[in-house]
Order: sequence, then structure tokens, then C-alpha cells
Amino acid sequence: MAKARQAWRQRSLAAVPLAGPGRGSPQSSSSATSRRQPRVDHEGLEQKVLIRWLFAEQQRGTEVGQAYAHTYHVPNGGQRNKKTAADLKQQGVKAGVSDLVVKVARGGWHGLYLEFKATPPHHAATAVSQREWLALAEEEGYCAVLARGLEEAKEVLREYMSWPATEILGDRQAMENGTEWRKAK
Repeated sequence: MAKARQAWRQRSLAAVPLAGPGRGSPQSSSSATSRRQPRVDHEGLEQKVLIRWLFAEQQRGTEVGQAYAHTYHVPNGGQRNKKTAADLKQQGVKAGVSDLVVKVARGGWHGLYLEFKATPPHHAATAVSQREWLALAEEEGYCAVLARGLEEAKEVLREYMSWPATEILGDRQAMENGTEWRKAK
């Protein structure tokens, strides 16, 4: 954590200031008024493109496009104030949960957990909690994959959706507790 803060500080100090009076230009009398370049969320931008691609594949009627309706993002990261972070943790947010979940059972797996990273060199390191989550998901019968970049993520989704549907063997258990959602209004 300390190394990450130090690296961030070094990057922020090395950032090129925006041009213009009062913004670190030669016309400015104070470097204290200079501003840093906004941080670019490469991972978030690429993940948006991935989801748009998946939607387009659904519109085309492709096999991989079938995953669009069953894929969702787990908004675990991002900047939050301390109160919001504490509230979310109390509500069940857990560190390391994968970015995307595909709730389609294929290839003998219950579903797919996809940890998405931006294309190198813009990718972030995989946190220990993320590797632990992938291992736990795999232990529980989910396909767990790390994809570095948009193209690798597309290939993962294409491959996963090309596998045959997982068959359920035996009878399913019926839940005795809870509200019957089929009749609830």
C-alpha cells in the first residue's frame, strides 16, 4: 500500500501542468496554482468498450452475444468517501470480487468470473484479494479467468460461450424459506 501511494505521488509530481495563465505556464507567477492532468481510467474505459461489443454481438445474434443479458459488473472499486465505503462493506461488499460475472453455466462450470485489467502497459497489478477470489470461485465450480485487455477478454468470452451448456444432474432442491417471487407484487 505504501509503495502504491509513493508511486502515485511520484506520477502526480511528474504530471505535466495544463497550459494557460495561472496553470503552471511561464506566464504564471506561482507553481502552486498548477493543476495535474486528470487520471485516466484505462480499465474502466476498456470495460465499457467490452460491454458495448458484447451488446453489438447480441444484436448480431452471435453465440457470444448470448452472454450480454447474463453479464453484470460488480462495482467494487472506485473512489468513495469513508462513510460510503463503510456502509458498502456492512452491506456485503468484499475486496477482490471479480469485475464481471457471466451467469451462464457452460463447460461443466456454474458460470464465469472475469477479472478484467486494462491492456498493458496501462494495466494495474492483480491484488492478492483478487487472486484469492478467483481461486475461491474456481473451488466452488465457477470458471475463473484474468483477462489483460480488451482483446483477451473478448477471446475469453468467445471461448466460454462456445462450450456446451452445463447439464444439471439429479433433482434440484426446493427452497422452503423466503417469499415466493413468482407471485410477489
